[in-house]
Amino acid sequence: MSDIRNNWTLDEVREIYNMPLMELAFRASVVHREHQATGEVQVCTLLSIKTGGCPEDCSYCPQSARYNTEIDPAGLLPLDEVREAAQKAAESGSTRFCMGAAWRKVRNNKDFDQVLSMVSEVNDMGMEVCATLGMLTPEQALRLKEAGLTAYNHNLDTSENYYSRIITTRTYQDRLETISHVQKAKISVCSGGIIGLGEAHEDRLNMLHTLATLPEHPESVPVNALIAVEGTPMENQKRVSVWEMMRMIATARILMPKAMVRLSAGRVEMPMSEQALCFMAGANSIFAGEKLLTTSNNDIDEDKEMFELLGLKPRAAHKTKESVAV
Repeated sequence: MSDIRNNWTLDEVREIYNMPLMELAFRASVVHREHQATGEVQVCTLLSIKTGGCPEDCSYCPQSARYNTEIDPAGLLPLDEVREAAQKAAESGSTRFCMGAAWRKVRNNKDFDQVLSMVSEVNDMGMEVCATLGMLTPEQALRLKEAGLTAYNHNLDTSENYYSRIITTRTYQDRLETISHVQKAKISVCSGGIIGLGEAHEDRLNMLHTLATLPEHPESVPVNALIAVEGTPMENQKRVSVWEMMRMIATARILMPKAMVRLSAGRVEMPMSEQALCFMAGANSIFAGEKLLTTSNNDIDEDKEMFELLGLKPRAAHKTKESVAV
């Protein structure tokens, strides 16, 4: 069985990433079978609990207050509405419920208290619960853990070298510090990136190298294809190909064998055949439901049809690493 390593060199990552695609996908499939249950996919639902009006300048994001997009800012959702959405997600087959707030950072106020109540409610429903709220302090991470948070999403987005071309309102080190706070609070880290931002292949493999050399690998690694939204600086970027997605997914799978590698944003633009190639390359997690925060997502019935056709099944909630059959 392949080892779990946190000491990958950049040259090793580059060599893996640049392998012939079919050989890369085969090697990733072998690693996947060694460490994951074949055909098991983590199904997650993502809800925007506070939309738009964000002070950050992330060039890809329609929720930034700096860009003229069709997003109407809205305050924090009421608890009852979040509870209803989580129940609907569970009934549709999701085992992880993710909540996103368009904040730069968490503030210790009544809104954060309300989010803690949301986390507790979803946890009590037997679902895994994830949040993405911006930057955290160590104390805030501990409060989320105490409320029952399973995972925290905080994407690196791209390489450290390319980062300032995409975002100027926070640093790469800010991102890494929040990830460190989350890990020290014993919350699972969900962290990946976006391809199609105009970055080079070297930026993509550098980002994967950063994730794979963290003291502990992220439990979940989302691989997002940019959805170019009108009104953002990235509105004219071309859609990335399935071959680029496969290369990222397969490399992530080899570097971080026990992670859930999530086929995330951009899946709505992929036919079933392309999604199948990504599963073959090592993806074993998706977002289900009508929306990914503010952008469209795949139809639930289409996803059920795909699972049946490909012989996939949802991964149970709170499944431990030790209980995964290999």
